[in-house]
Amino acid sequence: MNKVVIDPVTRIEGHLRMEAELSPLPEGLGCDGEVIRASSAGTMLRGLELILKGRDPREAWAFTQRICGVCTLVHGLGAVRAVEDALNYTLPPNAHLIRNLMLGAQYVHDHAMHFYHLHTMDWVDLLSALEANPADAALLQKSMSDWENNSTSYFCEIQEKLKQFVESGQPGIFDSVYWGHPAYRLPPHANLLFFAHYLEVLAWQREVVKLQTVFGGRNPHPNLVVGGMPCAISRGSSQRGKSRGDALLRGQTAVDRDGLEVVRSAIQQMDHLVNQLFIPDTLLLAESYKGDGINTGDLNDWSRIGEGLGNFMTFGEFPQTDGISRTGLLVPQGAILNRDLSTIYPVDPETPEQIQEYVSHSWYDYSVGKNAPLHPYDGETMPNYTGPSADRKDGYPDDAFDVEGSYSWIKSPRWSGHAMETGPLARINLMLASGNRDVASLINNALQRLELDQTALYSSLGRTLARNLETQLFSGSLQTWYDQLVCNIESGDLDTFNDEFWDPSTWPAEARGVGLVEAPRGALAHYMVIEDGKIANYQAVVPTTWNGSPRDADGQGGAMEMALAGHRIHDRERPIELLRTIHTFDPCIACAVHVASPKG
Repeated sequence: MNKVVIDPVTRIEGHLRMEAELSPLPEGLGCDGEVIRASSAGTMLRGLELILKGRDPREAWAFTQRICGVCTLVHGLGAVRAVEDALNYTLPPNAHLIRNLMLGAQYVHDHAMHFYHLHTMDWVDLLSALEANPADAALLQKSMSDWENNSTSYFCEIQEKLKQFVESGQPGIFDSVYWGHPAYRLPPHANLLFFAHYLEVLAWQREVVKLQTVFGGRNPHPNLVVGGMPCAISRGSSQRGKSRGDALLRGQTAVDRDGLEVVRSAIQQMDHLVNQLFIPDTLLLAESYKGDGINTGDLNDWSRIGEGLGNFMTFGEFPQTDGISRTGLLVPQGAILNRDLSTIYPVDPETPEQIQEYVSHSWYDYSVGKNAPLHPYDGETMPNYTGPSADRKDGYPDDAFDVEGSYSWIKSPRWSGHAMETGPLARINLMLASGNRDVASLINNALQRLELDQTALYSSLGRTLARNLETQLFSGSLQTWYDQLVCNIESGDLDTFNDEFWDPSTWPAEARGVGLVEAPRGALAHYMVIEDGKIANYQAVVPTTWNGSPRDADGQGGAMEMALAGHRIHDRERPIELLRTIHTFDPCIACAVHVASPKG
């Protein structure tokens, strides 16, 4: 049996190894084989659970944000929400609105960066852009939207930059990509257009992250606080000019009218890019890589490839109604099984029968036994590495990891015994199932334009559509939350923090709470057990733990493993098909694995 190994998978956060076992296909199909089983191995020992034991729960957020340099705000938010859940905190409405703004902005920023800088090269043959006619790229841009950079001279400049870059002999992040692969479909001028947008989004992201710094003082790890937000609000605008703006972005003063103007500008820039660049580019890519609906054996019909489980779960996000609690969530909480949108199953992350983590095929042991699951409140982090020796000098052979035994630093969480997919496609399905008309309109309009039915969502292309279309939804919501915050301030409500339970002497001797966040990559839960004012146990169950998990005790693969089954590989030495589907999950291995120091 043939085996394809990608180690490491690049253009993700962290270190992932993917093995795919291939079954041979009849000659004449132009393929080296079809994937019959995939094994996802997180090969990096990382995380903070053990470090947090014995610490003050109120400082956990500062540690958990360092789990990852990409998913920055969300881990801090999970930590403060865990304490707030344990102590039954009530937050001021402004705190919820500011958190919505910061998290919504991270969605827009994170999804755009993922699409252009981590995923686009799976679909764009960069070198072919050197053969493009810049005038054709300009005409294409003008036909897509009112984006301002649409002249022939502009695309000539971009093409010259690309030429200089290639001729330098130092391609850097564009090295080891499968340029010239027959699976690429875009014409040269479209490839040139995407390279131009790659560069433009790099510059754009530097500006929009200023929203995080106004409220959180810095980025990528903004400041948070249990009980609300650490930023004071002022109704005035005592100083103006460059020095005032610099001070605001360093978090050295209260958020006033000048700070709110920075936020308003960032929201406008996000909305402009999403609607004029991001969504048109998404549709262009989808039109090029969807099938014709007739040739069902089309190896490049990405609207029919890469679903996997068909089970979806969300923890819910963005309080919309009273601004007091996590009620009226824009993204509902729930689970869907077997694509059945007629039934939303309730999800209770604190119920042991619902959320369980296995280590049957992970490099950990449990005191209750290797194949017995644990709820995260009772979770254990006991490493037992049985993979290749770290002293090897000859590299890893294809069969280095025992995929029948333990092969990953990632655990295997399950909901009510089911492996679940979490992330953008899960959120879109839950919002559709709950009757969200705005989401239904976005999805239906896109599918009609692409001449696809709703089943196309259950694919690698559908997962990308879901991520990018939800970005449009959240980008539009930012202005609503901003307007509500400004309205509160103008009416005299400046509260951002509740210190009701700040004194640990008021806490119960024992408490436990879970901080739920819908991170850009999916359902995130931080579980905290507090005893005598200190953290007694801490477990973070993150989106890539769900999506990138190895098989469990019952042999169920995780979402990524199952999504790769059935992929046909043109060239086993250049398995671009595997990368396309893996990247649709936007895996973050740094978030998904755990840690122990050399001294335990």
